[in-house]
Amino acid sequence: MPIDESRPFKPVRIAVLTVSDTRTLADDRSGQTLVDRLTEAGHILADRAIVKDDVPAIVKTLNRWVADPMVDCVITTGGTGVTGRDVTPEAFEQVCEKDIPGFGELFRMLSYQKIGTSTVQSRALAGVANGTYLFGLPGSTGACKDGWDDILKTQLDSRFRPCNFVELMPRLRE
Repeated sequence: MPIDESRPFKPVRIAVLTVSDTRTLADDRSGQTLVDRLTEAGHILADRAIVKDDVPAIVKTLNRWVADPMVDCVITTGGTGVTGRDVTPEAFEQVCEKDIPGFGELFRMLSYQKIGTSTVQSRALAGVANGTYLFGLPGSTGACKDGWDDILKTQLDSRFRPCNFVELMPRLRE
């Protein structure tokens, strides 16, 4: 998966949302993992928040960031399982205009190689709303590492070939 060094790197402004009833900024290892990785890659942390596992609260935060021209992309962690409190996909349904089904499919394929059939419990997902990318990852630190390292790191790099999400950004509102 080649990076074309002759092309300029374009930093993406990324907001990170942790969905959890129990985490705080002090103990949010998954959110911090995403922040560390995206800034190490040269991207800009546009904002960061933690909200409870509550559809209206998640939708409110996603809509605020989707409306903000200083946010190009949102990555969420948490709430993608199958328990009663896991409602991130339901919130995404209320915000996303287009789904990116291949993201969840690829995440589960890669995850299967590490955790086997337990990956079927993940409802990782992605979409686009108002020209903003939305990616929903599970709440474990390992899942955040896998989602960033194995998918988002390259797809959010403008130099990645043969294509990447960044080069499509100017056309997302067509």
